Amino acid sequence: MQESVVKDLALAEAGEKRIEWARRHMPVLDRIKEEFEREKPLKGARIVACLHVTVETANLITTLVAGGAEVAVTGSNPLSTQDEVAAALAARGLFVYAFRGENETEYYDCIKKALELKPNVSLDDGADTIAIIHKEHPELAAQMLGGCEETTTGVVRLRAMAEDKALLYPVIAVNDAETKMMFDNRYGTGQSTLHGIMQATNFLFAGKTVVVCGYGWCGRGFAMRAKGLGANVIVIEIEPRKALEA
Repeated sequence: MQESVVKDLALAEAGEKRIEWARRHMPVLDRIKEEFEREKPLKGARIVACLHVTVETANLITTLVAGGAEVAVTGSNPLSTQDEVAAALAARGLFVYAFRGENETEYYDCIKKALELKPNVSLDDGADTIAIIHKEHPELAAQMLGGCEETTTGVVRLRAMAEDKALLYPVIAVNDAETKMMFDNRYGTGQSTLHGIMQATNFLFAGKTVVVCGYGWCGRGFAMRAKGLGANVIVIEIEPRKALEA
């Protein structure tokens, strides 16, 4: 394995503080980590994790390591990587290949460096790792125990591969989990979408009219948050039961 590729290892101390702060707000994962430290259920697993390199992901990664896994981390989005978090994980001795602002070539180079771990499990957010394994490293696909995919985009890609009989190892469509939709889509997407708009525009929602197109889990969350900020919310929905709920 090559040495980690991060923006600046001097950011590690700041990253550790942020990771620890987030850990205090993730009690379920913390409890799982305690169990993993005792039982080591992941001993022998070599995991490549192509995810958003954030404080939440850092706590997931440390939980996997506590369970006995070897893990290589790379970013699934060059614009979401938190450089201080990547530095903190690298300073702990993990293999980390991620920095904010990667160009396309750097992005794929980082994934390929992570694959030098010769993983037998993949964690994906967008299916790029799975795609590279299939296109460039079919020998890795033969040893893969399985993988996970977190996004709608990735699941669509993988379903197409499965229909074409081209998917070489089993992948769990985490994105389809009902609890993922209930919590991540409704509360996570609902809050982060509004946060992104406000951060980019300095926009005040109070008194504004907000139109929500579709009342699925993401639409519900966004509408709830917009109403909570004082907006007049209008929902457009063609499915009668969802429209009634709105």
